[in-house]
Amino acid sequence: MEPGVDGLHSYLESLEDLAGLLSREKALVFRGFGIEEGTLGPIMDRLLDNRLAYVHGNSPRTKVGQNVYTSTEYPAEFVISMHNELSYAHRWPSRLLFFCDLAAETGGATPVVDGARWLASLDGEVREAYSGGLRYTQNLHGGRGLGKSWQQTFETEDRDEVERFLADAEASWEWLRGDTLRVTQLRPSTLRHPVTDAEVWFNQSDQWHPATLGEDAAALAKVVPADQLPQAVTFADGSPIPEEYVLQVRDRGLDAAVDVDWRDGDLLLIDNILVGHGRRAFTGRRRVLVAMSD
Repeated sequence: MEPGVDGLHSYLESLEDLAGLLSREKALVFRGFGIEEGTLGPIMDRLLDNRLAYVHGNSPRTKVGQNVYTSTEYPAEFVISMHNELSYAHRWPSRLLFFCDLAAETGGATPVVDGARWLASLDGEVREAYSGGLRYTQNLHGGRGLGKSWQQTFETEDRDEVERFLADAEASWEWLRGDTLRVTQLRPSTLRHPVTDAEVWFNQSDQWHPATLGEDAAALAKVVPADQLPQAVTFADGSPIPEEYVLQVRDRGLDAAVDVDWRDGDLLLIDNILVGHGRRAFTGRRRVLVAMSD
């Protein structure tokens, strides 16, 4: 295969059914083409039909191009657990495309996990408890406070635009003192893929629960009411999710994952419903970009 953008384009054109291949394989790595950030645009246009903005996303990112973002800016020493992008939201991307501009000195892999396998790995008691769905709550400050502001989250300074988005998302919201926006959403814990009909684990309960967020977050959760934390999650009826449940979800997702160890210039295309993803801890500099489409 010829290296470079033209070589990758030729290879993609040789695939009779890229969408079908992705549904079967769930994740595809393109390696050895020598892609650079400056030549990434045409590749994204080919692989992502309708590139989406990261609106309502809760991960800290920097926008570096036309709906292209840093993959995450969580500190390097932390593992990011498995999740499907925006699974807590009303609208989520169907595809994610990651590009490795600079691989870490050590570590920094992007683990991927088959969502059906993740679901099957959980105890029956846990699956049954989650079957009624989840309630996500966000407290988004107006410019000063913990976590992301509502302006960063929705990429706008316009309250009316935010309210139109939330109404379309069938979310509940209220404006609190200090320009804080509280958003509440009810979402399922599993989803069926529109093509394969596979039922997959599809939620971010462990990432929104203080039991998995480290000692500082756990200490904060003991002194701040749950409905005042930057983000919180319960079962749909408002009852708390036991710590042992979310720890099982987190740990078994990571245990079932396969690591994609990056090399500079690699691309990773995943089906965001069939596959969850995360990040391993790392040392040195690491720069991975991401874009998404519906």
